Amino acid sequence: MNCNSPLLTDLYQLSMAAGYFHAGRADREAVFHLFFRRLPFGGGYAVAAGLGDVVEWLRAFRFEADDLEWLASVPGRDGKPLFKPEFLKYLGGMRWECDVDAVPEGTVVFPHQPLLRVRGPMVQAQLAETALLNIVNFQTLIATKSARVCGAAKSEPVLEFGLRRAQGPYGAVMASRAAFIGGAAATSNVLAARRLGIPVRGTHAHSWVMSFDSEPEAFAAYADAMPNNCVFLVDTYDTLQGVRHAVEAGRRLREAGHEMAGIRLDSGDLAWLSVEARRILDEGGFPNAVIVASNDLDEHLIESLKQQGAAIGVWGVGTQLVTGGSEPALGGVYKLGAIRGDDGLWQPKVKLSEQSVKVSNPGIQQVRRYQVDGVFRADVIFDEEVGCPEHPEIVHPADPLRRFAIPPDATGKDLLVPVCRGGEWTSPLPSLPEIQAHCRAQLAALHPTMKRLLNPHAYPAGLERGLWDRKMALIEEFKARQQSV
Repeated sequence: MNCNSPLLTDLYQLSMAAGYFHAGRADREAVFHLFFRRLPFGGGYAVAAGLGDVVEWLRAFRFEADDLEWLASVPGRDGKPLFKPEFLKYLGGMRWECDVDAVPEGTVVFPHQPLLRVRGPMVQAQLAETALLNIVNFQTLIATKSARVCGAAKSEPVLEFGLRRAQGPYGAVMASRAAFIGGAAATSNVLAARRLGIPVRGTHAHSWVMSFDSEPEAFAAYADAMPNNCVFLVDTYDTLQGVRHAVEAGRRLREAGHEMAGIRLDSGDLAWLSVEARRILDEGGFPNAVIVASNDLDEHLIESLKQQGAAIGVWGVGTQLVTGGSEPALGGVYKLGAIRGDDGLWQPKVKLSEQSVKVSNPGIQQVRRYQVDGVFRADVIFDEEVGCPEHPEIVHPADPLRRFAIPPDATGKDLLVPVCRGGEWTSPLPSLPEIQAHCRAQLAALHPTMKRLLNPHAYPAGLERGLWDRKMALIEEFKARQQSV
């Protein structure tokens, strides 16, 4: 199924688009921001991902003739067509014309910061909402999980093994992409490797061993068939006996001019078994053979195994990585920040809520990141139409008592960069290896206390004081207007 279609949306987006069209507001200029309100996994950061697929989706943004024919058949509650012919004709002539600014993939990000900013005709910016959230929410979640897993593994490679447990074929490829951005060294997903250029890894399963009369026979046959890809899965019957059988197969491989790459443990007490397996491999003459571990691993289990002295050199992580494990979704949202008035001036907009965390931020937002001596110190959200003071004061969006002054020696850099202008794409996006390297550099610039798996230190991020004051004034203005109605 080709998902690069404007029909990858919720019906209410098309209903609103039709409403804007019939009210004469379809082409009014508006600005929307995509952001999330809470960091996933109880962590101290998130990793932005998904922009590459966003660009691919927006490049294909057009309603084809068969799309319009199907939309014409959608009934309203009275059984008559939901969409009028003149609106469908308008959709048929539509091409993407909006400006898009985005935080580069692999950048560490924090709550309430726009990861994407869309500016252009109201209908187009509105129709992009669902697909952009679908892509960015999922890939940001998985890239963040991957960064946490790879952080726990430290310098040891993490292999993404999650295809069979992923959220469908399309989700599986997206998950492989995001996991690589977050730091994974390779994937078992052959389609993702083919389409995205990610290194691919894998050897054999328990069924290979079970299909032979004995484990030594199975290992010998595999070594004959794939002498340059021998990581033997040793826990089909008796794990440590399996390691000894792998040593026997490794010796025959060596005699034939090849070398056993290692073994894989997929069950049992991985800490104890890996130590014993390491002893057997070393005594058998294979000190360079790596021990790969799998078995429903996540960042917390990896951290625990390392603390227990496990002799594991490569980590295969599947379900917990590609599904997000305990965190099924990133709560990203897409909110209107400003709209062009009849007078040509921008009108900032704010959404109210009884929950302070759900009150949106007004204006045309940009994020500036400050650092000192290569270490990130704070992020400030400001209104580009107004500008940002040289040394701003930061106010937490959901807690005005939490404030932070930017150090005078800090240097700032704006995070949102142009991706599209008037429907024209500004420059090629970086490659996946370049994005992964950017992610690695971003994580290195975070203070270690912010990368703890449990109870991380909170990174200072929030609104520029002037923007906070304007937001409060807008809220009071709106409340007064509502009371007078």
